[in-house]
Amino acid sequence: MTDHLFSPIRLGGLELANRIVVSPMAQQSSVDGNAQDWHLMHLGQFAVSGAALVMVEGTSVSKQARGGPGSMGLYSDDNQAALGRVVSFCKTAGDAAMGIQMGHSGRKKMVGMPQELREKLMASGPEWDVVAPSAIAWDNQAVLPRALDEAGMAEIKETFAQAAIRADTAGFDLIEIQGAHGYLVHEFLSPLTNQRDDGYGGSLENRMRFPLELFETMRTAWPASKPLGIRLSATDWIEGGWDLEGTLALAKELEKRGCDFIDASTGGLDPSQVIQVGPGYQVEFAAEIRRQTNITVISVGLINEPAQADQIIRSGQADMVALGRAMLFNPRWPWHAAVELGHKAPAPKKYARAHPAMGDWAGG
Repeated sequence: MTDHLFSPIRLGGLELANRIVVSPMAQQSSVDGNAQDWHLMHLGQFAVSGAALVMVEGTSVSKQARGGPGSMGLYSDDNQAALGRVVSFCKTAGDAAMGIQMGHSGRKKMVGMPQELREKLMASGPEWDVVAPSAIAWDNQAVLPRALDEAGMAEIKETFAQAAIRADTAGFDLIEIQGAHGYLVHEFLSPLTNQRDDGYGGSLENRMRFPLELFETMRTAWPASKPLGIRLSATDWIEGGWDLEGTLALAKELEKRGCDFIDASTGGLDPSQVIQVGPGYQVEFAAEIRRQTNITVISVGLINEPAQADQIIRSGQADMVALGRAMLFNPRWPWHAAVELGHKAPAPKKYARAHPAMGDWAGG
């Protein structure tokens, strides 16, 4: 059978009923890194949406990794318990697999905050120090980061590993490393933000070294049967920055190391980027990664219409599609897509009477 939006797919040892992913969407509603009741509601609605995989927002692997005081975390027993409650709730209520995106803010820490708040946070403790591959600030209003040394990089890799162990205990089915959008991993990859003169900077091979070492550390810490992938920005949209050629080279190295999927996005590294935005504007990047590797590829970026999403899968441009804004606007998007495309709506039994095939659709 030809692959389509509602055909099943396997990621590592994880079976998914369809190709629809709910993207990680930052809520900045955590307290001390702990998920709140808001997250039960926010993620719970997607667990019964019919999407096969629901991703928890970008989650910090340490206190120091947080981008702001409302950032989600998975670095303490309290963090683990709070997220475990959310995962258990979602799995009890719905059929979706639960994934989590893990990352480190790097030089984007506290970007966009009022100066008064930023100064207050920085004075409150060393966890608000800003680190990056090189001492290059986001802009002239941002904090100048401290360039990481090898001991600092080793410590960060260990925090990722410990967070992976916590994620497994909390019941997550999948991890996505945040390697895109200008956060720490992406900063190592791009020559615009990585101007080191040691073995972690300069050549493409050197700039890929830390991200690949981090992935290897995570692959060892995370169960082999559970999928581990990464979100990448395929281009910085800036001349002389990270580009598709580098992305393809990295993807091939990740494939050798057991990467189960790549979530292909773009941009986010530098405020001077000029992005050519339009429906499906990032799909071709996903398609090129899929053509040149054997890794499962997820496509993102203004994928709003069911026929559009279905065509991306049928044409082989990507294996899965991830939706964010479209799901916020319509948390039942998969149901409506199934009806439009002629497939069985993946609705939970308790909501079955709402399906238009039922006689009381009009409100009996």
